[in-house]
Amino acid sequence: MATTEHRTYCRYCISLCGLRVTTDGDRVVEVSGDREHPVSAGYTCPKGRSLGAFHHRPDRLDHPVLRRDGELVRVGWEELLDDLAGRIRPIIEESGPDALGSFLATGAAFDPAGRTAGTRLLRALGSRSAYSSATVDTPGKPLVAELMGGYPGLIPAVDHDHATLALFVGTNPVVSHGHLNALPMPTARLRRLAERGEVWVIDPRRTETAKLATRHLAVRPGTDHAVLAFLVRELLPEGADAAYLDAHAEGVDELASAVAPFDRDTAAALAGVPADDLDDLLAAVRRHGRIAGQTGTGVSMSATANVTEWLLWALHVVTGSYDREGGMWFHPGFLTQLDRRRLPHSDGSAAPGPRSRPELPGRYGEYPAAALADEIEAGNLRALLVGGGNPMLALPQPERVSAALSRLDVLAVVDVLPSATTALATHLLPAAGQLERADLPLFVDRYVPQVSTQYTAAVVAPAAQRRPMWWVFAQLGRRLGVDVLPAGLDPDTATDDDVLAAIGGRGRVGFDALRAADGPVLAERAVYGWVTDQLPGGRWRLAPPALVAQLAAAPLVPAGPGALRLIPRRQIRHLNSQLTDDGGARTGREAAAAGLHPADAGDLGIADGDLVELRSAHGSLRCVAQVDDSLRRGAVAVPHGWGAPAVGALTSDRADVDPLTGMPLLTDVPLTVTRVRGARSSRRRVPPVRTMTN
Repeated sequence: MATTEHRTYCRYCISLCGLRVTTDGDRVVEVSGDREHPVSAGYTCPKGRSLGAFHHRPDRLDHPVLRRDGELVRVGWEELLDDLAGRIRPIIEESGPDALGSFLATGAAFDPAGRTAGTRLLRALGSRSAYSSATVDTPGKPLVAELMGGYPGLIPAVDHDHATLALFVGTNPVVSHGHLNALPMPTARLRRLAERGEVWVIDPRRTETAKLATRHLAVRPGTDHAVLAFLVRELLPEGADAAYLDAHAEGVDELASAVAPFDRDTAAALAGVPADDLDDLLAAVRRHGRIAGQTGTGVSMSATANVTEWLLWALHVVTGSYDREGGMWFHPGFLTQLDRRRLPHSDGSAAPGPRSRPELPGRYGEYPAAALADEIEAGNLRALLVGGGNPMLALPQPERVSAALSRLDVLAVVDVLPSATTALATHLLPAAGQLERADLPLFVDRYVPQVSTQYTAAVVAPAAQRRPMWWVFAQLGRRLGVDVLPAGLDPDTATDDDVLAAIGGRGRVGFDALRAADGPVLAERAVYGWVTDQLPGGRWRLAPPALVAQLAAAPLVPAGPGALRLIPRRQIRHLNSQLTDDGGARTGREAAAAGLHPADAGDLGIADGDLVELRSAHGSLRCVAQVDDSLRRGAVAVPHGWGAPAVGALTSDRADVDPLTGMPLLTDVPLTVTRVRGARSSRRRVPPVRTMTN
């Protein structure tokens, strides 16, 4: 057998782990970690190792498909694109450009050429109806960066070389590999942090990360902010870096007033942890001086997302930990190079929202995805282009979303696999997968733990009639009379490399050098000292009024005993709705189950494997119960991304939406849980909870 080995990288999550892919002709025969990769050093998770099987899945989208008279019919590219443009053109003429929208999600985020083309298409046509997954699970992070630092693209990263105190709040990087802060080789990195100093985890569940930590605080869902407010309150008079605050901060007194209610006893009672544990964490911060902290989806999808993120940023500023060794550095990006240009400043004001939901804010050139169904139902949005996303499972109320998407005149989906959303499409456009295209990690290059990048050529040519996402959007743009590709590129003759060179060729080294390199290019491990010079007036804004008001409105008294709250749970074999239907899931290695503490399950008369009904104020779902002693009492952990159970049924895009970001609240949702009477136990199908290791 004559085989060829290729160096590439994984584009499932932000860790971008290096891979070695062995091919025999057009067949992928082996995928393994790249031991020479300077960041991931041979590590890869089950998602990356499944790339070969994924590439050859028999249900890959291979041919353009058009819906005629309710039936999906295979057609050629010319016919499909002509039909799509022919339907969109009169919609824009009749209803204006905003009647055409786009939803670009996880698959597009890791396809920079495709995402760029999709964004440029909508803008060239004059539409403001841009939506993405960024407003579903993480909008509080850029909001806090903008309110405190004047620029939403400031992304703090742990100093893995020098930090002696690390704090992980509502995040489980051993499984998720981080949330805007990548952690390839997560177990090894956490162990090194613990050996050098201390690692603390704040989470309602004793996660795989918590099991590696020095200490774990099992707080009530939605109360992480209370712990951080207590720390800031106590450190301001004793333990703050006064020189750093004098030089680089404003609003110190206002911050002190905002956190004043969170004394030791109040914070401990609200979070549901012993007050002595708070004392120990406070002593650790004072002992180490600087801190390196991160949050994840356990925080970022909750009602207290904004204030928790703000208070973690405030904790870093108060301790002088930002932009300094031993704390957090700000990733400038190998390609974006924020440290080598002057950043614009903003006060965090929102743009107008969509017509059907004027109370929701527009930010960063997007409308909140929570408004998508309303805009369709109101007739404002008549055509939607979906790139690498599955709004059916990403948004609350999937039945309502399904009905809304079915009302569209045009639902054109560019993707690699069938999904709940492709099943409703009027136009199905098969995209090249990550092994079938050249790439650079533009947009996500600021998430990795070093200043590095990597060009990859396509490992294999696109099979069947699959086409790169950028080509699809560019060809559609040509038919609609607009140029989509940068630098005047012709979509009929341009290549992946031409597009990548145009959008990512101004990095720390040029595109030709990246393409010529055998693998990744590392510039710096970390970059310090550039952010404080870029701040508005040279100072962090410690007490943004909108966040102070949200904290003041947060309850100071915990929910009553026996209250159950929904929390999310990441699983290592899938990301969001990607790979939830793969062979590993079907054999039960990961369960779409509701995790319950043994005592809660006992009180409710529920056994492991029982069919249960979860009900919130917004809806209900049924799934299997998984008794799990890693949870604290009161927390019910349900992984998102599955079609059954579709956790969005328990949430709302109308009643529970954050007013500052427009994000639907997807965690810390009050629940009742009951056993479904007469249902036969499925205990054997529920796998045990296991610790993941590298």
